[in-house]
Amino acid sequence: MMETGSATATVRAAKRSDSRSTLQVCPVVLAGGAGSRLWPLSREQYPKQMINLVGERSLLAETAGRLDALAEQVTLADQLLIVCNEEHRFTTAEQVRHEGKRARLILEPAGRDTAPALTIAALSVVAEQQDGILVVMPADHALADLGAFQAAVAEGVRHAAAGQIVTMGIVPTRPEVGYGYIHVGEPLAAAAPDGARRLNSFVEKPYFELAKQYVASKSYWWNSGIFIVRATTWLKAIRHFQPAIYEACVAATKSGSSDGDFFRVGREAFEQAPSNSIDYAVMEPLATDPSVATAVVVPLTAGWTDLGSWDTVWQVSPKDDEGNVAHGRVMFEGASDTFAHSDGRLVACLGTQDLIVVETADAVLVADRSRSQDVKKVVQRIRAQHGSEAVTHRLVQRPWGHYDCVDGGERFQVKRIVVDPGARLSLQMHHHRAEHWVVVRGTALVTRGEERFIVSENESAYIPLGVAHRLENPGKMPLEIIEVQSGSYLGEDDIVRLDDQYGRQ
Repeated sequence: MMETGSATATVRAAKRSDSRSTLQVCPVVLAGGAGSRLWPLSREQYPKQMINLVGERSLLAETAGRLDALAEQVTLADQLLIVCNEEHRFTTAEQVRHEGKRARLILEPAGRDTAPALTIAALSVVAEQQDGILVVMPADHALADLGAFQAAVAEGVRHAAAGQIVTMGIVPTRPEVGYGYIHVGEPLAAAAPDGARRLNSFVEKPYFELAKQYVASKSYWWNSGIFIVRATTWLKAIRHFQPAIYEACVAATKSGSSDGDFFRVGREAFEQAPSNSIDYAVMEPLATDPSVATAVVVPLTAGWTDLGSWDTVWQVSPKDDEGNVAHGRVMFEGASDTFAHSDGRLVACLGTQDLIVVETADAVLVADRSRSQDVKKVVQRIRAQHGSEAVTHRLVQRPWGHYDCVDGGERFQVKRIVVDPGARLSLQMHHHRAEHWVVVRGTALVTRGEERFIVSENESAYIPLGVAHRLENPGKMPLEIIEVQSGSYLGEDDIVRLDDQYGRQ
């Protein structure tokens, strides 16, 4: 996202003598997601926050550095807290590391929505430093004006330091059926410098005519999903309104385990937590029962967009004179208001209007822009048919490198495997398939049963069914091999890991 104006100047302009909190401000990034709304570019194991959608960096990378300039005004924690699915941990960690950020990743064994995720994060902060102000941000939003965002967060921190629970509301610029809304109440005080309002209620995504009424009333703002709250205040509130969530998260934290920068919450305990959002678990009950805290809405005017559909990606992207957006190898001829993305092959759009076209190596989406919210229905059908296209891309990232499923058929599959320098795969075996490895670049160190031997370029190795084996790259350049699998079953779940440095089962 391009930053408009000077972030530092804007934050300094918002600075007030009483706004600096003595508590650390802890950025908390919620990086969940099912990978369905921006399919086929996003997948279950590669959700949209990991994708470069409208800039040079992924949405997760953009979010990771969003609060940096606030260090001049508040005591900013020296590391992020990221709550993500265990399946996404290595890609998430690598993207954050690439940005030069320190992060602690809290790994959820199952999705339970945002209220348990925030509760686990708050418990982590309290355990480390007794209290802190959490700035809770979804990892899949776009912001045009970073300075305005930081100024609004600074105001939210001021309210949170006083024990209030803050959410950010976006004054709507149009009727929008893809967003939830917040019904805002009276200003907190006649002279409130930031225009903060009391929160009345949250409203689900409306139909178009109702959305028009919301916008006209000026009392309904878009729900940004961004929250600011002291860790102890949140824990007090979640315990008061949702004791089952609180108790499950406490138990999951106690039974969890640390592994470097990763913290795995206890699976059995966490799965007992009821699934609920921050909005409905705590914020809305606060509107009628403010005994724990006051629910506050701070307005945010920073060019915010929840990239929840291909239509919203089209809206925020630079366009040509005919309203077209092109990513990759795309050609327009007589087209208008069309979004086209190519991952490799040439996509030619002739006379198209108001269309979404997204090409990947294993799937192509063609949709009317007005129906882009229904992409998830297609994904549901793919899942019902057990199609892999809903779960992974053809090219799959792994902590040791990546592989690309080049071809496949009955009883065989061909992969191109790239192993990073110094990396190694798990020691494993298969019940249903044998493997043939041909080295096309670099040098491989192969473990096969009791043997360990080197395989150089243009040489090969055969791994029989049921034999323990491991592939390593001892060199200083990427190792590239072609793997041919053959057998009665070729699924990834036919991997029995005997030893794995990455902690996978």
